[in-house]
Amino acid sequence: MFITLLAVTFLIALGVSVLVSRFFAEPVRRILGHIVAEDITYAWSKYLSFAILVVGISSGVRVWELERYITPPFQGTETPGQPLALTSERWILEVYSTIIKSLQGIAWTLLVFFIFALLAYVVVRVGESRAASRPGQKGAAPHDEAGA
Repeated sequence: MFITLLAVTFLIALGVSVLVSRFFAEPVRRILGHIVAEDITYAWSKYLSFAILVVGISSGVRVWELERYITPPFQGTETPGQPLALTSERWILEVYSTIIKSLQGIAWTLLVFFIFALLAYVVVRVGESRAASRPGQKGAAPHDEAGA
Protein backbone atom coordinates (compact mmCIF):
# COMPACT_ATOMS: atom_id res chain seq x y z
CA MET A 1 0.00 0.00 0.00
CA PHE A 2 2.89 2.37 0.76
CA ILE A 3 4.42 1.90 -2.70
CA THR A 4 1.06 2.72 -4.26
CA LEU A 5 0.81 5.89 -2.18
CA LEU A 6 4.33 6.89 -3.18
CA ALA A 7 3.58 6.31 -6.87
CA VAL A 8 0.26 8.17 -6.69
CA THR A 9 1.78 11.19 -4.96
CA PHE A 10 4.61 11.22 -7.52
CA LEU A 11 2.19 11.13 -10.45
CA ILE A 12 -0.01 13.84 -8.94
CA ALA A 13 2.99 16.09 -8.25
CA LEU A 14 4.27 15.45 -11.79
CA GLY A 15 0.86 16.29 -13.28
CA VAL A 16 0.51 19.49 -11.27
CA SER A 17 4.04 20.54 -12.21
CA VAL A 18 3.53 19.87 -15.91
CA LEU A 19 0.26 21.82 -15.94
CA VAL A 20 1.78 24.82 -14.17
CA SER A 21 4.89 24.69 -16.37
CA ARG A 22 2.77 24.75 -19.52
CA PHE A 23 0.54 27.48 -18.12
CA PHE A 24 3.51 29.78 -17.46
CA ALA A 25 5.61 28.81 -20.52
CA GLU A 26 4.52 31.69 -22.75
CA PRO A 27 4.69 34.44 -20.09
CA VAL A 28 8.16 33.24 -19.09
CA ARG A 29 9.33 33.28 -22.72
CA ARG A 30 7.99 36.80 -23.22
CA ILE A 31 9.64 38.10 -20.05
CA LEU A 32 12.95 36.49 -20.92
CA GLY A 33 12.69 37.87 -24.46
CA HIS A 34 12.76 41.39 -23.01
CA ILE A 35 15.66 40.70 -20.67
CA VAL A 36 18.14 38.38 -22.38
CA ALA A 37 19.26 37.89 -25.96
CA GLU A 38 16.82 36.06 -28.20
CA ASP A 39 19.20 33.18 -28.86
CA ILE A 40 19.32 32.16 -25.18
CA THR A 41 15.69 32.90 -24.31
CA TYR A 42 14.67 29.40 -25.39
CA ALA A 43 17.35 27.75 -23.25
CA TRP A 44 16.48 29.80 -20.15
CA SER A 45 12.77 29.12 -20.55
CA LYS A 46 13.48 25.38 -20.84
CA TYR A 47 15.64 25.54 -17.72
CA LEU A 48 12.87 27.30 -15.79
CA SER A 49 10.38 24.64 -16.95
CA PHE A 50 12.77 21.98 -15.68
CA ALA A 51 13.14 23.82 -12.37
CA ILE A 52 9.36 23.99 -12.02
CA LEU A 53 9.14 20.23 -12.54
CA VAL A 54 11.89 19.46 -10.04
CA VAL A 55 10.58 21.82 -7.37
CA GLY A 56 6.99 20.71 -7.88
CA ILE A 57 7.81 17.03 -7.57
CA SER A 58 10.22 17.41 -4.67
CA SER A 59 7.77 19.64 -2.80
CA GLY A 60 4.77 17.43 -3.50
CA VAL A 61 6.30 14.04 -2.76
CA ARG A 62 7.27 14.44 0.87
CA VAL A 63 9.17 11.21 1.47
CA TRP A 64 10.10 12.14 5.04
CA GLU A 65 6.41 12.51 5.89
CA LEU A 66 5.41 9.34 4.06
CA GLU A 67 7.87 7.36 6.17
CA ARG A 68 5.42 7.44 9.05
CA TYR A 69 3.36 4.84 7.20
CA ILE A 70 6.19 2.30 7.28
CA THR A 71 8.26 3.31 10.31
CA PRO A 72 6.70 2.84 13.74
CA PRO A 73 6.96 5.87 16.02
CA PHE A 74 8.67 5.48 19.38
CA GLN A 75 6.32 5.93 22.32
CA GLY A 76 8.82 5.66 25.11
CA THR A 77 12.46 4.97 25.58
CA GLU A 78 12.50 1.72 23.59
CA THR A 79 8.87 0.83 22.89
CA PRO A 80 8.01 1.18 19.22
CA GLY A 81 4.38 1.86 18.34
CA GLN A 82 2.47 0.90 15.23
CA PRO A 83 2.93 2.69 11.90
CA LEU A 84 0.00 4.80 10.77
CA ALA A 85 -2.65 2.94 8.82
CA LEU A 86 -3.44 4.11 5.30
CA THR A 87 -7.16 4.67 5.53
CA SER A 88 -9.27 6.35 2.87
CA GLU A 89 -9.27 9.55 4.90
CA ARG A 90 -5.46 9.56 5.02
CA TRP A 91 -5.34 8.93 1.26
CA ILE A 92 -7.51 12.00 0.68
CA LEU A 93 -5.32 14.08 2.98
CA GLU A 94 -2.13 12.88 1.27
CA VAL A 95 -3.50 13.63 -2.20
CA TYR A 96 -4.68 17.08 -1.11
CA SER A 97 -1.38 17.77 0.63
CA THR A 98 0.55 16.69 -2.46
CA ILE A 99 -1.35 19.13 -4.66
CA ILE A 100 -1.02 22.01 -2.20
CA LYS A 101 2.68 21.43 -1.46
CA SER A 102 3.51 21.13 -5.17
CA LEU A 103 1.75 24.39 -5.92
CA GLN A 104 3.37 26.07 -2.95
CA GLY A 105 6.88 25.07 -4.01
CA ILE A 106 6.25 26.15 -7.59
CA ALA A 107 4.78 29.45 -6.43
CA TRP A 108 7.95 30.24 -4.48
CA THR A 109 10.11 29.32 -7.47
CA LEU A 110 8.11 31.55 -9.79
CA LEU A 111 8.08 34.38 -7.26
CA VAL A 112 11.87 34.33 -7.08
CA PHE A 113 12.09 34.20 -10.87
CA PHE A 114 9.69 37.11 -11.34
CA ILE A 115 11.44 39.24 -8.71
CA PHE A 116 14.80 38.77 -10.42
CA ALA A 117 13.20 39.25 -13.84
CA LEU A 118 11.68 42.53 -12.68
CA LEU A 119 15.04 43.74 -11.39
CA ALA A 120 16.75 42.71 -14.63
CA TYR A 121 14.04 44.44 -16.66
CA VAL A 122 14.58 47.68 -14.74
CA VAL A 123 18.34 47.45 -15.27
CA VAL A 124 17.87 46.84 -19.01
CA ARG A 125 15.44 49.77 -19.32
CA VAL A 126 17.75 52.12 -17.43
CA GLY A 127 20.61 51.09 -19.71
CA GLU A 128 18.48 51.64 -22.81
CA SER A 129 17.32 55.06 -21.64
CA ARG A 130 20.90 56.14 -20.92
CA ALA A 131 22.02 54.95 -24.34
CA ALA A 132 19.13 56.78 -26.01
CA SER A 133 19.88 60.02 -24.13
CA ARG A 134 23.40 60.17 -25.60
CA PRO A 135 22.93 61.32 -29.20
CA GLY A 136 25.44 60.18 -31.76
CA GLN A 137 26.86 57.34 -29.73
CA LYS A 138 24.37 54.65 -30.56
CA GLY A 139 25.76 52.65 -33.46
CA ALA A 140 28.24 55.35 -34.48
CA ALA A 141 31.85 54.39 -35.00
CA PRO A 142 34.48 56.64 -33.37
CA HIS A 143 36.35 58.88 -35.78
CA ASP A 144 40.06 59.47 -35.65
CA GLU A 145 40.36 63.05 -36.84
CA ALA A 146 44.15 63.13 -36.70
CA GLY A 147 44.51 60.35 -39.26
CA ALA A 148 41.68 61.45 -41.58
